[in-house]
Amino acid sequence: MLMLSCESSSLRVLVVDDHELTRLTLQLAFSCQENIQVVGLASNGQEAVEMVKRYQPDVIVLDLQMPIMDGWSASSQIKAISPHTQILAYSSVEEANSPGAMGMANFDDFCKKDVPTNELIALVRQLGHRVGNSGMTR
Repeated sequence: MLMLSCESSSLRVLVVDDHELTRLTLQLAFSCQENIQVVGLASNGQEAVEMVKRYQPDVIVLDLQMPIMDGWSASSQIKAISPHTQILAYSSVEEANSPGAMGMANFDDFCKKDVPTNELIALVRQLGHRVGNSGMTR
């Protein structure tokens, strides 16, 4: 009983980036935080869509430019299957001005990759609170 209580209070995060070092670094940064649980790591949008079905994350940190399926395509599929999942577009400065980033209909927020780690964690927590306040239950 206690275990379920602890899990339900944890913010479930999925990290999606085609660079292994970025995925592992973000996993380490989030895992060190209280009440944040990294439920999966994906290297492309197709893997992300499958992991959303399996793990039902609250927040996804989603890179935009990846092989197989990019973040823009993945975000629309993710919102179709899990509309309350919060998606944070996580990308480089150059991509911030691209047409895809400007029409962020499927993204709940945008974060440049050069943001300080504590700001990224705060943003993920902020997005997680949106999920918690939506009245959704698992």
